Amino acid sequence: MEITRSNLTEKLEEIAEAIDQATFLAVDGEFTGLDKPDCSHSAPFDTAKERYFKLKEGSLEFLMIQFGVCAFKFKEDTQSYEARPFNFYVFPRPYTRQAPDKRFLCQSSSIDFLVQQGFDFNKLFREGIPFLMPTEEDVMRESLAGKHQAFSKFSSPAFVSPDGADMGPGKGPVQIPDEQKDFIAGVCNKISSFIETSESEVLQLAPCNGFQRKLIYQTIRTKFSAVHLETKTGEKKDRFIVVTKVASEDDLKKKEKDKQNAEIMELEEAVGFSKVMKLISKSGKLVIGHNMILDVMHMLNDFLCPLPADLEEFKSMVKCCLPRLIDTKFMASTHPLRDVIPNTALGNLQETLEKGPFTPAKVELMEGFSDYQNATDKYHEAGYDAYVTGCMFATMTNYIGNYKKPDPKPAVAPTEAVLKPFMNKLFLMRIADIPYLNLGGPDLEPNRDHVFHLSFPREWKSADINNLFAPYGSIHISWLNDSSAFVSLFKKDNAAVVLKTLAMTQSQYQLVPYNVYKSKAGVASSLMPPPVPEKASSFVPVSTPTPLLTGLKRSAADPAADDDDSDSNESASKKQRSANKDAAPLAAMEEDEIPELVPRSEGDSDKSSNGRGVTNTPQKMFAEPEVW
Repeated sequence: MEITRSNLTEKLEEIAEAIDQATFLAVDGEFTGLDKPDCSHSAPFDTAKERYFKLKEGSLEFLMIQFGVCAFKFKEDTQSYEARPFNFYVFPRPYTRQAPDKRFLCQSSSIDFLVQQGFDFNKLFREGIPFLMPTEEDVMRESLAGKHQAFSKFSSPAFVSPDGADMGPGKGPVQIPDEQKDFIAGVCNKISSFIETSESEVLQLAPCNGFQRKLIYQTIRTKFSAVHLETKTGEKKDRFIVVTKVASEDDLKKKEKDKQNAEIMELEEAVGFSKVMKLISKSGKLVIGHNMILDVMHMLNDFLCPLPADLEEFKSMVKCCLPRLIDTKFMASTHPLRDVIPNTALGNLQETLEKGPFTPAKVELMEGFSDYQNATDKYHEAGYDAYVTGCMFATMTNYIGNYKKPDPKPAVAPTEAVLKPFMNKLFLMRIADIPYLNLGGPDLEPNRDHVFHLSFPREWKSADINNLFAPYGSIHISWLNDSSAFVSLFKKDNAAVVLKTLAMTQSQYQLVPYNVYKSKAGVASSLMPPPVPEKASSFVPVSTPTPLLTGLKRSAADPAADDDDSDSNESASKKQRSANKDAAPLAAMEEDEIPELVPRSEGDSDKSSNGRGVTNTPQKMFAEPEVW
């Protein structure tokens, strides 16, 4: 179902009902771009903190312009799902001159890609749903309330300036400049003639600037008592005053009350899509996405609360706003699924899951949501991608839940403990030894003693580097620029020999261990911003009240507390050892049946220039890690 500015209010109750009844929600977003050229690009040897910082600094100035959410409801009696997909066009149109006027970046390749997929930019700009952050909404509500309160201070409240900049008890009227006196006199004559001779009830004055409107309001207040004034905005954004005759003081008050109600409704419309995001957050439902880290970051940063600089604060924020997340790309990249899924890009994954050994989950699109029935050309429409992602999740859940079971179930509900190893782990692109961002605990800190930083002449090519390391076996080269790269050894045991023979200063090249390079070059400190003082923190856990999350009304406690909180009293070293072991065992399986959750080396990408669909040449940087 397509949702735009013109039908959001009408459909909001239906959207809320679908979210409330859902067993899980699948989401997807489309963006105006992915990364800024002046920010460091993602690299195979990023740490989790570095990757978060790169994404935060390099991606969030782009705009999420389409959002899809599909509500899936599991039916026990039929062992099937009901699906209700919604496709939202989102655009931050300022509803008044005082409202935020958002600036954002566009990436030409992303825009071109969306055009090629049939994205309707005319509909986006004309019918896109506006939104306000909770803090922005609070400011606008306070401003509007102050404006309305000011009207009550005067006997004729209708004649206060439309921008809330009324004279007030301690302010005198603005002196009319000589050059404006003829203009004001002409307006007074026109209104006088309108009152005395016109049969019409409404007079529209010619458009004029804000200062002239202020002069009109203060002048008409003193000269006429039988009219009501209201500033309106035309289709071409020109602003003008509408004069309406009133029969009595009560009639005047009624018109003013109607005007104030219209302003409140206008503000409600401006909050717009943020209402949908609050519904998702308040629901506490399991939220599914495919390669969803950017989706999650934009969902929070654009509509709920600015992202903090610190990764741990980000995890706390996610736990508060979206407490249960599962990334289908992470699922598909782990054993046992990775053994039967050759490519995890969205379209390829859908094709794989439609044939053996998988049995597609039974999903029925409900009445009024049939746009995606048997659709094959809707990829990169956010609502359709969300629908496909949810269907794939249901199919993979069935497969994992029945793995090595003698009596497989026709369907496995997503509330099963079988999903616990995948909970709150977001897939990380192109980092073989840190395959996911762990929102529920400490991130992996892999041993990289077999990785070296190599500086060399600009004219060197890959062949030169391969020749240098030829005696030590196969290598993987991760280029940083024209004169430096990270080099990793396939045979990790050769690291000590390489360090001894090649790490001495040479005239042509210089080789240093990865950890030494990180510390000496200050890469970590230069990539990460300085610590945010506690009193100036951009995010406060919900255990401490904060205006940034007003209206979300959720405790920071994870509803699935047994997932990750059981080790809260462990020492840091014990937590790290636990994090570096295989994911939590699947409670529903016998010990010898637990699948080995080891991710495949990342080679395919779902975030193309617009977010999905382009596949990279597979790169196997290491032997698969022994542990996570």
